[in-house]
Amino acid sequence: MLKLTKSPQNNLIINVISIAIPLAVAGLLSLPTKLPLGDWTKMLPHFIGVINSTTALSLLVGLIAIKRKNIGGHRKAMGAAVLQGAVFLVLYILYHVANESTKFGGEGLIKGIYLFLLASHIFLSIGVVRLVLLALYHALTGDIDAHKKTVKWAYPIWLYVSISGVIVYLMISPYYV
Repeated sequence: MLKLTKSPQNNLIINVISIAIPLAVAGLLSLPTKLPLGDWTKMLPHFIGVINSTTALSLLVGLIAIKRKNIGGHRKAMGAAVLQGAVFLVLYILYHVANESTKFGGEGLIKGIYLFLLASHIFLSIGVVRLVLLALYHALTGDIDAHKKTVKWAYPIWLYVSISGVIVYLMISPYYV
């Protein structure tokens, strides 16, 4: 297992990554011209929906494992969730640098529900990056008390972001061209 030592440099790296990821995503999403990466990128939202689903499942498996004191199973499940989060981020960026955002076609109450879910999903996904990185860092340094304190916030937010991502995908998927 990878083992880290606590250091101010590692805290700085977490802080920089936590700021850099949302800024980079925002910058890439606001490119004035989409990159010609090909029609294959139009399939990415479907893969992203699957990744959000499997991330939520990994998070639930990780919770069950730790509740059963299965630390190895917990590490594997949470490692899978972190890896899925990284793959999600890459696919999300690839899709959005090559394609215009899809407009939701529903109206009335369903549009309000969709916009609430989308906004809360986006807002919380920005903040959860730092919490997940901190939880991972505390786990890898062996500071389990700090890990538990961070996870108290990181876990429910990350689970919500994953599940709301699936719901948002299901709601907008009929409108993909």
